[in-house]
Amino acid sequence: MSKTITVHDLSSQTSEQVVTEATTALELFGNDRATVAARVNGKVVDLATELADGDEVAGVAATSEEGLAILRHSCAHVAAQAVQRLHADAKLGIGPPITDGFYYDFDVATPFTPEDLKAIEKEMGSIVKERQQFVRRAVSDSEAAAELAAEPYKLELIGLKGSASSTEGASVEVGAGELTIYDNVRRDGAVAWKDLCRGPHVPHTGYLGNGYALTRSSAAYWRGDQANAQLQRLYGTAWASKDDLVAYRTRLEEAARRDHRKLGAELDLFSFPEELGAGLPVFHPKGGVIKRVMEDYVRTAHIRAGFQYVGTPHISKEGLFHTSGHLPYYADGMFPPMDDDGQNYYLKAMNCPMHNLIFKSRGRSYRELPLRLFEFGTVYRNEKSGVLQGLTRVRMITQDDSHSYVTADSAADEVKHLLTFVTNLLEDFGLDDYYLELSTRDTEGAKSTKFIGSDSQWEVATAVLEQVGRESGIELVPDPGGAAYYGPKISVQAKDAIGRTWQMSTIQYDFNQPARFGLTYTGPDGHPAEPVMIHSAKFGSIERFIGVLTEHYAGAFPAWLAPVQVVCIPVAEEYEPYLAEVAAKLLAADIRVEVDKTDDRFGKKIRNAQTQKIPFMLIAGETDAAAGHVSFRYRDGTQNNGVTIEAAIEEIIASTRPPKR
Repeated sequence: MSKTITVHDLSSQTSEQVVTEATTALELFGNDRATVAARVNGKVVDLATELADGDEVAGVAATSEEGLAILRHSCAHVAAQAVQRLHADAKLGIGPPITDGFYYDFDVATPFTPEDLKAIEKEMGSIVKERQQFVRRAVSDSEAAAELAAEPYKLELIGLKGSASSTEGASVEVGAGELTIYDNVRRDGAVAWKDLCRGPHVPHTGYLGNGYALTRSSAAYWRGDQANAQLQRLYGTAWASKDDLVAYRTRLEEAARRDHRKLGAELDLFSFPEELGAGLPVFHPKGGVIKRVMEDYVRTAHIRAGFQYVGTPHISKEGLFHTSGHLPYYADGMFPPMDDDGQNYYLKAMNCPMHNLIFKSRGRSYRELPLRLFEFGTVYRNEKSGVLQGLTRVRMITQDDSHSYVTADSAADEVKHLLTFVTNLLEDFGLDDYYLELSTRDTEGAKSTKFIGSDSQWEVATAVLEQVGRESGIELVPDPGGAAYYGPKISVQAKDAIGRTWQMSTIQYDFNQPARFGLTYTGPDGHPAEPVMIHSAKFGSIERFIGVLTEHYAGAFPAWLAPVQVVCIPVAEEYEPYLAEVAAKLLAADIRVEVDKTDDRFGKKIRNAQTQKIPFMLIAGETDAAAGHVSFRYRDGTQNNGVTIEAAIEEIIASTRPPKR
């Protein structure tokens, strides 16, 4: 009996095909390894899936985001099989794909060593060569428990099936519906290994080729809970080809060279003193220059965009955060309360509750709207120590935080206004490759309880953000479940110089807090009306933004941002006074300049300036001093000799002028 299906191949060609009764997606797309799975009627499934009449079928490319996740998940299974071949007593935890790779957790007698990783990777190579098939089969809870009786952590996951207590990692292994086991089947039909998993997987282990590697191991608590057993986590990466793996390793090497923590120390920008505590950076004078220039830029930009500058405290009584909804919806992200004679005070995790109090401090008219409030508000978030990452994940966050109070009818215009502000800012700072992400709420499952507000409110708010996002012409991608508890958001995801994506600015639509705070304005009809509140942080976090910029520019900041814009280097000590006069003229023109008066030799002074990535070196010796000239040496090593002081100052001023919108 034949069936007719609609096929979308990897080249985006669509055709109708007539196939036989038992045709699978693998037969449809061929065993060329460029396609690792199929999307049948919108659902991603194994290529071994038999097709039904009327199915709409598309291939999932190995190089796509979904395809790479499937490759990596399959590679995690191969790694786990290799571990149990070499360590028969190893008990299995979970093994999901993650960004750029995968991990798998094991209960083993001793921690993995670098020699262990080499042996495991070698064993993985043997499993790949065996071309073991990934074969999916549905099982009952009791059948799964019987088959995996020797795996205590898998038994726990079976007991958690569909439970709200299941962790994100556990849900990778166990869905809310049927249980499935994947058998790794040898060519002779024997089952070599099995794992509880909902898939999908590549057809066989040979699909992994030689595009994978183990990277490291670490300790990890079972299901992320410190009260549970400590396991060994094995990390790896997998790509569609060996060339892609090599390119990834090259990117890692470049990322290490650009690591802002390393550059922050080398350039004397910031540090992370242990005495202060994890996630609490300090900015040194040179880093303080960058921070101040950024603050000056964005403060001026806000004022030009119609915002009014305000200031609020760092702590508040507990009740304020109950009113805003942060307690209990955001309680895990806040530091524990401080007791003041029986009254609990909290460090603020958000500025918005206090801005609401400013709005509420007196009566408001529709003629005042949009009312735009802005501050540099430092907030404190109790991030887990394991996720802290230099400046890009900290516990003290300085936000260029704004809140616009608008009528419902003008909400879309305000979002558009803010989006233009944000994209202009990113481009001014050299981050001109970006896309938008629309974060919405989960409507089902355990996560759905973290959102407040009615279905109609969420629909309206989401529609406004989606409309503005699409009309902007910027790529807009969905982020289901990523919304704040009080409303959906648009975030701008910017790519840096080596292609990594960072979440930067955010714009959030809030229909909840105005109601919770009883915010109203007098409408044109004389009756009270409730405003819509739009949250926006342009840098997002100044600390994070500086960390990203440091890596984006590899420490070689554009001249207008550079902590030291010019260093004057005398060929010999007797020319220091002459260059001191030049430096004084540059200082008078608001140029950040230093004169190198160290005892280092001339060549060493040049190398020092290059190491510090200073944009301009002004050099003077006998000839220049006699003629009233200087010689330029630029950051790229090129030179321009015999330039008059006036021309030099004019060139430097033009090159160090900050962007002005």
